[in-house]
This record gives sequence, structure tokens and C-alpha cells, in this order.
Amino acid sequence: MSPSHPTIVRALLSVSNKTGIVDFARALSERGVDLLSTGGTAKLIRKAGIPVRDVSDYTGFPEMMDGRVKTLNPKVHGGILARRDNEGDLASMAEHGIDRIDLVCVNLYPFREAVAKDGCTVEDAIENIDIGGPCMVRASAKNHQFVTIVVDPNDYTDVLKSMDDNSLNKGKRRALAVKAFAHTAAYDGAIANHFSALNEDGSKRAFPDIFTRQFIKTPDVLRYGENPHQAGAFYADPEDDGMSIADCPILQGKAISYNNIADADAAFALVRDLTDEAVVIVKHANPCGVAMGHGNQADIYERARAADSVSAFGGIAAFNRPLEEATAKLIAETFMEVVIAPGFTDEARAVLKERKNLRLMLAPSAIPVSGGLEFKRVNGGLLVQERDAHVLVREACHVVSERSPTEQEWTDMLFAWAVAKHVKSNAIVFAKEGTTLGVGAGQMNRVNSTRIAAHHGGDATQGSAVASDAFFPFRDGVDALADAGATAVIQPGGSIRDDEVIAAANEKGIAMIFTGIRHFKH
Repeated sequence: MSPSHPTIVRALLSVSNKTGIVDFARALSERGVDLLSTGGTAKLIRKAGIPVRDVSDYTGFPEMMDGRVKTLNPKVHGGILARRDNEGDLASMAEHGIDRIDLVCVNLYPFREAVAKDGCTVEDAIENIDIGGPCMVRASAKNHQFVTIVVDPNDYTDVLKSMDDNSLNKGKRRALAVKAFAHTAAYDGAIANHFSALNEDGSKRAFPDIFTRQFIKTPDVLRYGENPHQAGAFYADPEDDGMSIADCPILQGKAISYNNIADADAAFALVRDLTDEAVVIVKHANPCGVAMGHGNQADIYERARAADSVSAFGGIAAFNRPLEEATAKLIAETFMEVVIAPGFTDEARAVLKERKNLRLMLAPSAIPVSGGLEFKRVNGGLLVQERDAHVLVREACHVVSERSPTEQEWTDMLFAWAVAKHVKSNAIVFAKEGTTLGVGAGQMNRVNSTRIAAHHGGDATQGSAVASDAFFPFRDGVDALADAGATAVIQPGGSIRDDEVIAAANEKGIAMIFTGIRHFKH
């Protein structure tokens, strides 16, 4: 046997996640591997009729201290850490009756799951801190030149296959070792996060004093970062509670770019906030056209594209319903970078397959974005906040103008408000009958945002509704939207000049709604 493919003579199995462990143990035993195990894992294997030795029988020491001490023994760690090509290590093994352990299958106590339960005390959390497991994982990973470490049940099949075809070489063992070190690092990070967020009385603060998060590089190869002179990569956050772009496989098209991912994320986050059938087109992180309706996807897409057809060229289109053939034909008429949807009909795929560079991203679903954290990297630090998952309902709004909105104005305002939440501040959105007419984004003052949005909308803004992501500090913003023909506006309120702004609305005959909540997005 080549030294780079050491024979697996003995394996130690001790897992909290017991998915597939019995089948893995049986397969190892059938291949002549001597099995060692502990506690519940040993009982499960033995119950299945598979020969297994308790680690306590092997070491001569019983499990003790309520299971706190099981594998912390030289006969375990010597068997793992011994270098098979080191005469001194081999002599020590012989002198102390230590058998080699060639494969270690360990995953750790479910700490995150335990502390997430209601009523978890400090003592409960402490008892869910694994000690022996991380020691064995790290020892095995350190000695991966000779030892195979398995922490993920998804790797069982590949390990067995590699044993059979003699391909469990040093490279594969190193890859498994890297995965193992990441496993223990994430575990320790979760413990540090939890305990550094505890107050003296055991209650938990929203943010820990020490914040650790692990991101995993995706297989997507980015050609470059935001610009060609910048290298870039895409890392997924396995702890994110909601579905992300990282969960959306690319069905066709050229390699996705850094900017494509950012824009696709923005587009899909918005379309998921709209309950009716909707289409969102994003360009440079801002929605340039949004439309919703019932039952005619092609029409909805046409309205979204027509809202700003110049900006839509080369944009990202997101759908919250499976893409249909008629819509695909419209998409094929012009240049789009990415289409993301929770499904594609066979006919739609057939139409778009001719667009070789167009990326199609398949979303597992289109459920709204919910909890979780958002991060913004700044020089020398990291800003962390709760994700903005607020959904406005009509009952929470207050009519502050003399004129109450019509039913159509209510519908248009709530739609415009949902869009404005996803527009870079200062954000102004004109909308009418389920379609955006003009979007003003990222301006240094709200009046300019209003004028830009009105310019995009042109004559169509007559009789429209407007949403503003934050309050109007002066009446000039209201004057500008009134000049554009808007008849209703929804905004947070809260300015020291609210009375002046409300008076302007009354003077212009505009219905005005206060939400009491803002949606800054920087």
C-alpha cells in the first residue's frame, strides 16, 4: 500500500448528528474495519447488529462525570496523533499498548440548537459545550497525513467510494481536514457569540461583544470584483435564516459577475415583498421598473420594462412566479443580464436557451425575506443590523391631510411604499395602477429625487401616488410632486415641519399618509 493511501484498519465513531451513521458503520465493518465508539453512537451501532467496541473498554477507563470525560485519553489521542513514519511515535505506541486509529467520524454537540431553545439557561448552554469531540476532530485534522477525519454525514458515501478505489489520498484527507477545522472554528465561534451576549442575570443582548461568523466560498467563479482591476469572490452565509442568492443555481449563461450577484439579490428581495404576481427590474442596485397584477405575466413584465426602458437594458429581472413562454419571448427581444424566478416552464427555457450569455437563476421559492442580520463592511470595522423585514399594513397608517385617499390611491401608495423600501436613499417612487412610473434614488436631497422620478414618469405621473422613504423636511418636496401631477403621498412623518408639509398637501389637494416608520437604505 502506498504511504499516501494508508489502509484504514480502525475507526472511531462518535456523533451527535446520527444521520446515516448506522449505514456508514456497517459499510466500514464490511470492509474489515475495527470499530470503536462511545455512548449513544455505540448503542445504536450495536443495536443494528454491527460489531463495535466501547472506547471505555479500549482505554480501560469508564466514561465518567456524566459523560464529560469519554475520549480524553492517551490511548485515543495517541492512536490518532501518532505519525506512522516516525520511529519514536511507533515505539511509544508499542510501549503503552496504543492501537492506531485511522478514521475518526465525529460531529459535535448541537450547541446552536440548544441555546436557541426557549428557557435555555447558562448551565444548559455550558453542558452543551463539547470538549472531547473538538479535541478528536482537531487531532485527526492535524494528522491528516495519516488519518481521515469525517465531520459531515454528506461525506460518508464519498469516503467509502474512495476507500474502494484506493483514492483516499493525502489531497482528499487534507480537504476533509480543512472542513473539520472549519467545523470546530464555527462551533467555537457560536460559543463565543452566545456567551459574550449574556448579561449578568443570564438574559441575552441583541448583539454579542465578540462577533464571529463563518462564510463559505461558493463554486461560482467571478471574473473580477466590482471593476476589472479588482479580484472578487462570492461567499455564502450558512447561518442566514432566509433563502439567499447563494441558494439559487444558475441554469444557463456565462459566468456570473460580482455586480450581477449584488443586483440579483436586490431584485429578488423586492419581488419577494410583493404578494401579487410581480416583476422587478433592477439596474445598479436600484429598481428601475416594477409592476404587479393578476394572471398575465407577459403584460406585467412589459409594464415593468416600459417604466424605464433605457435603464432596463442590461438589467436584472426578478419574478415571484415561474417564468412563462410568452414572457420569455419578450425578454429575448432585448439584452438582459440575469433572470431569476422560482421556476421556468420548459417552453420558456427553450426560448431563452438561444440567449447564450443570459444567466437564468432558479430560486427554490419566492417567500418573503424575514429575519436575520445584515452586514456592511467599513474601513476598520463591520456594521451589523437586523434585516429590515417590516411590512406595512393599511391599518397602521394615519391620514393626516384634509382629504382622505381614494381606494385606488391607497392601493397605489402601499405599492409605491413597498418599492421605496428597496430604493437607495433619498428614495422617491411614483406609481399608478400597479406600475412604477418614476424612481428617484440615491440623491443628496429629497427634492432632486422627486424631480428625477417625475422626469422619468413624464405625463404618466398625472393622478399618481408617491412614496417617500423618509419624511419631507420642507414643503418643497410636496410642491415638486404636486407639480408632477401626483394626488397622494405616503411618508413616515416626524419632521419638525410636519405642519408646514401637511399644509402644503392640503393647499394642493393631495391626500397624505403618515406611516410612522422609515426605510433608509444606504
